[in-house]
Amino acid sequence: MTSLGIAERPRTKARKLRLDPLWLALPGLAFLALFLVWPTAQMLSVSVMDKITGALTVAPFLRIWNGGPYLTVLSTTFQVACWTTVLCLLLGYPLAYWLSQKPAQQQRIATLFVLLPFWTSALIKNFSWLVLLGRNGIVAKTMAAIGLKGGDQLLFGRTTVVFAMVHTLLPLAVVTMLPVMNQIDRRLMMAASTLGANGSRAFWQVFFQPSVRGVASAGLLVLVSSLGFFITPALVGGAKDTMIGQLIILQINELQNWQLGSALAAILLISTITICFVYDRIFDLSVVTTGSGRPTSADGPVRRIGLSVVHATGLICSTIEELWKRNIRGLRGGALLSVYAWVVIALLLAPIIAFIPMAFTGSTFLSFPPPSLSARWFEQFFASSLWLGAMTRSFGIGFAAAAVTLLIASMAAYGVARTRSRLGSIAFLLCLSPMMVPSIVTAIALFYLFARMGLVASDIGITIGHTVIAMPVVFMVMLATFKGYDWQLDAAAATLGAGRLRIFWRITLPLVAGGLAVGFVTGFLQSFEELTVALFVGGGIKTTLPKQMWDGILLQVSPVIAAASVVVLIVVIVMFAIIEMLQARRSRSSGAAVAGDS
Repeated sequence: MTSLGIAERPRTKARKLRLDPLWLALPGLAFLALFLVWPTAQMLSVSVMDKITGALTVAPFLRIWNGGPYLTVLSTTFQVACWTTVLCLLLGYPLAYWLSQKPAQQQRIATLFVLLPFWTSALIKNFSWLVLLGRNGIVAKTMAAIGLKGGDQLLFGRTTVVFAMVHTLLPLAVVTMLPVMNQIDRRLMMAASTLGANGSRAFWQVFFQPSVRGVASAGLLVLVSSLGFFITPALVGGAKDTMIGQLIILQINELQNWQLGSALAAILLISTITICFVYDRIFDLSVVTTGSGRPTSADGPVRRIGLSVVHATGLICSTIEELWKRNIRGLRGGALLSVYAWVVIALLLAPIIAFIPMAFTGSTFLSFPPPSLSARWFEQFFASSLWLGAMTRSFGIGFAAAAVTLLIASMAAYGVARTRSRLGSIAFLLCLSPMMVPSIVTAIALFYLFARMGLVASDIGITIGHTVIAMPVVFMVMLATFKGYDWQLDAAAATLGAGRLRIFWRITLPLVAGGLAVGFVTGFLQSFEELTVALFVGGGIKTTLPKQMWDGILLQVSPVIAAASVVVLIVVIVMFAIIEMLQARRSRSSGAAVAGDS
């Protein structure tokens, strides 16, 4: 017995000394602290420090508050962002619901058409709208042909800005709501029907309430993304539609007024943090993101109001459905929803599809349809050292950023997925923090930090910036991979005598290899199409392909830009196809594993 007691003591001690897997998140958190939190704090200090005396001052904030166009720009920014968010939720929810009701294979195919615009650069889509909605564009000609007026005034207005931003961010809203809807048990709707509820009442009182988590997540992401937009208003908006992102670029890049530009960025960041705080109080962000958080009161005023509205809406829609069935026969609501979904998908794909023939125009001006066809603009693209240099740099930076992001994001995701510590939810939110900070604020903060480190106009600086931007997306991909992995396989191998290293190489790595590949491709796409960081950190010297396209659009619109856009689109489609093949392979592997277990 004594020998048994002595043998047990070291085992207990080893168990106590075993590190929590959450320590693996430390490299990623340290990276974000060094290249996101610290430079952002430095940038904020610039806005409150006097340039001459070094004393604290609120002069730039008073200047914003008291005069000039600043308050007007802030008002425009919030109005456009709010309208964009509301429309994305209203238009995206039916599409996401339609996708969620499809069988798995059909849903996968239909989702491809939504994800393609999601992964296509906003620069390409907005440049396409610039041509399609122009005075000589196909939309204006069609309106004139059917006798409608105003076709020559489609561009450079508030409505067009909101339309283009909704078009850009609608896929984000859909892909955010869809996973939550897929988790809702369809049998609940069937049970409600058997109890006498019609389709409308069953939807509002059974399906809609659990889907609110996805709606809340989508609303937050769209709203935060909208606040930092500058590409869309710069291309299709007018002077009255200037948003805060454009004003920040003007102050820092052109006027070199760092204090005022930092103050505007500080206002944008504080607004974002305030929005997140309000969301947390209403929806509880930890519940929205991780599914676990503080218990909410069932008698809370917001919850009571929400349930009352949902209940009333359900009754109204139920009554309308009954009247519809009595008076209109032969036309079902499901058919209307399908028509709506395919119309929205067609609209999402329209600027992408239209851009391809425009790149083959034989004219020196872009138009759709092109008056003649020619490949000379592709010849000019591949003969230009400037364009080829930008493309080569984009590939190099993209691969480097994807590799670094995959390493630190995978470690962090593994730690968060395997930890039992309460700190896991904090680490989770910290890893998502770059998504909550507008990209233009991140770019300015890095520019200020790298100016002191000598990394402005360097490939290393751009790579670091792209890694920060790509971190949350790759982290979510890897977190889903590790949470979907059956860790009992590792435990079974350990009981058979396999060591940790052998388990990792022979079991864990082969089974999560598909997720790692998807994470790498996702990180590459985030970097390859990123413009904001390249705009600031590149310093106008190190140009990536999106930065070169941006310069070309602002300085001289040439069909070479269309050719470059098609090259970018081809890269996106190829990478997107790789992602889909890997995910299909993972699904087959998961299905085979489940079949084997059964």
